[in-house]
Amino acid sequence: MIQRELRSLDVPAGARVLEVGTGSGYSGALLAELVGPDGIVVSVDVDEHLVGWANLLHHQRGLTTVRCHHADGMAGYPDEAPFDRIVAWCTPPRLPRSWIDQLTPGGRLVVCLPVAALPSTTVIATITVDHGQPRVQAFTFGGYAQSTTSAVADVHSVPPRWVDWCSPHPLLSWIAIAWRADDDWLRTGARTALNLLLNPGHTEVYEHAPIDWRSWNAYTAAQANPQLSTVSLHGDVHGIGHTTPVSAAVVQTDGVILADSPRSPSLHALHGWLRQWEHASRPTADAFTPILTAADEDPSGWDLRILHRPARPRPL
Repeated sequence: MIQRELRSLDVPAGARVLEVGTGSGYSGALLAELVGPDGIVVSVDVDEHLVGWANLLHHQRGLTTVRCHHADGMAGYPDEAPFDRIVAWCTPPRLPRSWIDQLTPGGRLVVCLPVAALPSTTVIATITVDHGQPRVQAFTFGGYAQSTTSAVADVHSVPPRWVDWCSPHPLLSWIAIAWRADDDWLRTGARTALNLLLNPGHTEVYEHAPIDWRSWNAYTAAQANPQLSTVSLHGDVHGIGHTTPVSAAVVQTDGVILADSPRSPSLHALHGWLRQWEHASRPTADAFTPILTAADEDPSGWDLRILHRPARPRPL
């Protein structure tokens, strides 16, 4: 994935690069190799421990063109701006305006962005800027952990955003619902839906398994159905499907479908979604149109959504 993102970033020699998410320092070392002796790599991370170790490793290897800083990368790094390239190894809630403002004309950034207000519903976008406005040049399926304002011990536990209810026993499970605005303040609907999936009244195996999970993920996000929901059950089994305050059905990554009953309206809806996806031939990334829109409620960035472009019928 790092190789793919760096190829999309297309880093020229002598470039000034901002990296959001220092991690082990490995990707920063690759960026330093790409920019060469005349370039600069500025890396930021919310984990002070990782920043310290990365700086030490770079020093031991004799790298003088990369510097790591303890900071929240959502603000970019204005002290060293502007940058010719920006790459982020995390998923912000939306494309930050600060990153666009800190890009030079003709600059480019590669970032993981959500395409729905649900965890793990993301794509990797390559973005350029035209007169201060971001434009998506290309995107591919993929994802990284959600960005946080401070270091977290386990990025694989509960996502910090858009999780509507968790059940810690016997193993950690959570649910995220697109209809959260219609749920009550006690999250009764989310709690009920998660409980129905943890104690399903119906189980079946999807007849066309295995599932191309990234295609299915993007296709369901593109439909923007208000009942769309994502779950993680029993610690590590992820699912996508349809839920309401009284019914629930999801298909999991392993192809198992769970529902509250064989006559569940959510199961009926999920079957319809799966048929539509198969009829669309499990679309790849080039079958979707990306749309960036300024967030109405928050002037700090842009939301990315994708639309599925149905294939034109073949001429007879």
